[in-house]
Amino acid sequence: MSEAAATTSAPPGALRATLVGGTAVLMWGALALLTTWTGQVPPFQLIAMAFGIAFLLALGKWLVARENPAAHLRHPPAAIGLGIAGLFGYHFFYFMALRNAPAVEASLIAFLWPLLIVLFSALLPGERLRWWHVAGGVLGLAGAALLVTQGGRIEFRAEFTLGYLAALACAFTWSSYSVASRRFGDVPSDTIGWACGAAAALGVVCHLVFEATVWPQGAEWLAVLGLGLGPVGAAFFAWDHGCKRGNIRVLGVSSYAAPLISTLLLIAFGQAEATWIVAVACLLIVGGAVLAAREMLRRKAA
Repeated sequence: MSEAAATTSAPPGALRATLVGGTAVLMWGALALLTTWTGQVPPFQLIAMAFGIAFLLALGKWLVARENPAAHLRHPPAAIGLGIAGLFGYHFFYFMALRNAPAVEASLIAFLWPLLIVLFSALLPGERLRWWHVAGGVLGLAGAALLVTQGGRIEFRAEFTLGYLAALACAFTWSSYSVASRRFGDVPSDTIGWACGAAAALGVVCHLVFEATVWPQGAEWLAVLGLGLGPVGAAFFAWDHGCKRGNIRVLGVSSYAAPLISTLLLIAFGQAEATWIVAVACLLIVGGAVLAAREMLRRKAA
C-alpha cells in the first residue's frame, strides 16, 4: 500500500479496523481499576514493568509464528521512532503533569487529546472535517470533564503552570502520534512490540532517576500482568491498527468512553459511587460518539 493510499478517509476494511481500534478504548477503561490493584508501585516502575510484559507478549507471538523479531525493525526509522515517542512520551508527560499540578486539572487538560485527534485529522489527505465531528468531540469532552471533576469547580492557578504545560504536551503527543501514524499505513502493527520494549527501557531510566523501587506483593503481580496484557499491551496494537486503517475521527471521539468505562468499573467493584453526574456524562459521551459516527452508520445501513 502506498503512503497516499494509507491516508485516504475510507481505506479498505475501515469499519472492521475502527471496531478493532475501539477495543483499545475498552481496554483503557480498565486502566484505573487495575492500577488501584497494583498497590504502591511507583508510576514509572509500573510503566516499565507493564511495557516489558507487552514486549514479551509480542516476542512470544513472533516466536510462535516463527517470525524473525529483527524483521519488524526493518521499517522506516521514522515509523519506529514515532511509536516510541507516542507510547513513552504520552506517559512521561502525563506523570510529570501529575507531579506538578492537581490531578483534576491535569487530567482534564490531558483529555483534550481525543478532540485534538478529530481536529488534526483534517490535515490528512482525503479527510474532510465536518461540523458533526467537532460537535461530537466537544460533547465527549464535556462528558469527560464531568467525570474528571465530578461536577465540581475547576481552578487553574499560576503556580501549577509547569504541570499544566506538561498535561498539554501529553495531549498533543498522543493526538499527534495517532494522526501521524496514518502516514505509515503500510507498516505492520508488529512494530509496536519494539516500541513497547523501548518504552520499558526508558521507563526503567525514569524510575531510577525519579523513584524508589517498590515491588508488588501477592495478587498485585496479577494486576501488573493484567496491565501489560491489556491496557498497556494489546490496546496499543489495536489502536495502531485502527488509526492506520479505520475512521480516525470516530476513534478519537469514541476515546472519551475510556473514562466512562473506568468510572463504571470502579462503581461495579465498590470503589466509586453511582451519581447523576455519571448518568449525564454517559449520555454526553455516547451521544457525541454517535454524532461523530453518523457517516459510518449511514454507510453501514445503506
